[in-house]
Amino acid sequence: MRPFHRLRPARASLRWKIAALAAATACLVAIAVGVLVHLWTAQDIRDRAEQQAFNSVYSAMDVYRRTGTLTDGAELDPAELPAALRHPADGDRHTAYDGRVEGNLGPSVWAAQRTGGPDSRVLAVRVNMSPELYGLRRLDGSMVVASLVALAAAVPLAAYGAGLLARRLRRVSETAGRISAGDLDARTGPTKGHDEVADIAATVDLMADSLGRRLRTERQFTADVAHELRTPVGGLLAAADLLPPGETEDLLRARVRDLRGLVEDLLEISRLDAGAEQPVRARVPLGAVVSEAVARTGYDAEVTVADDDTTVETDPRRLERIVGNLVVNAHRHGDTPVQVTVEGRTVVVRDHGPGFPPDLLLHGPRRFHTGAAERGSGHGLGLTIALGQARLLGAELRLDNAPDGGAVATLRLPA
Repeated sequence: MRPFHRLRPARASLRWKIAALAAATACLVAIAVGVLVHLWTAQDIRDRAEQQAFNSVYSAMDVYRRTGTLTDGAELDPAELPAALRHPADGDRHTAYDGRVEGNLGPSVWAAQRTGGPDSRVLAVRVNMSPELYGLRRLDGSMVVASLVALAAAVPLAAYGAGLLARRLRRVSETAGRISAGDLDARTGPTKGHDEVADIAATVDLMADSLGRRLRTERQFTADVAHELRTPVGGLLAAADLLPPGETEDLLRARVRDLRGLVEDLLEISRLDAGAEQPVRARVPLGAVVSEAVARTGYDAEVTVADDDTTVETDPRRLERIVGNLVVNAHRHGDTPVQVTVEGRTVVVRDHGPGFPPDLLLHGPRRFHTGAAERGSGHGLGLTIALGQARLLGAELRLDNAPDGGAVATLRLPA
């Protein structure tokens, strides 16, 4: 079976996505605030300049009418006066914006009023806004610098906060991965905070508790059924021995033997599921153990041992059980020739049949499920037992299909 690969969350992706979102939000806020402050300040400068020009032309007109002289900044019919102010109505004061810039002069706001009388000239006052606008540019620069500083502080803080979130999500993901791999005792445990991540962690733990209870109930039921069937099956086998020889006796004896084998397989699976089995290790020659296991099956198989001197420390009885089940499975559900190759610590069993069905390769062997009709009939327990015994030995059992057809089972024993 393919080894389980733990799902790895996209830690850097999540962290930097959140950091990028925080940076984008900070940029939008800074831009919005900067634009609003700039527009408000620019309008305030213009409003104050208009008010100043309006008041100045009022004062200048009062002095001109009383003394006939012009105050500082007041002019009569200036050449730079905007066209909109060259013909104001008598007695009315008007203002206009002049966007021209000449050196340090401009933009400006003009205010104008007719003097009245026979000459009817236009008295105008010009208020230069360049100092205030220079201050506005400095304010814009300061806001840009402040925004960059805030952005430089926000991104690391957002990345740090995202890292904390990613670590909590990683714990939940690792727990779910361990549960998916078969570790029903895996739990996330208490997590910091009272947010959605804590809810997810608690839900995963509750799911694991419920799943563990159901599987334990199922395993106990299987063990109880197998144990209860063992005695009557033994009685059936003894009774079959009392029948007179003949076709009926042979048929009944064969069926009883099949039933006893099924009961023994169920008991073995229940013990493996319950963790009641412990390997008895010994240093043995791998090639000899594999050859003996193949011979005990009673099926023909081509055994090739690359190195007769290879020895392994393992439980030889369980190793024979694994190899025997793989060879029997290859004959029952595959096609000849069946080849067994021993190289180093690796044992490969290959047949030339239709191969393993995709469902078995995807989900692994399941009890009472043979996968595909073309692979023959059976209880679907042989590969399940082989996988359980391999796990008990700390070995890896991988199931694949050969490129040119046929099922390939690869057993790698630990060093």
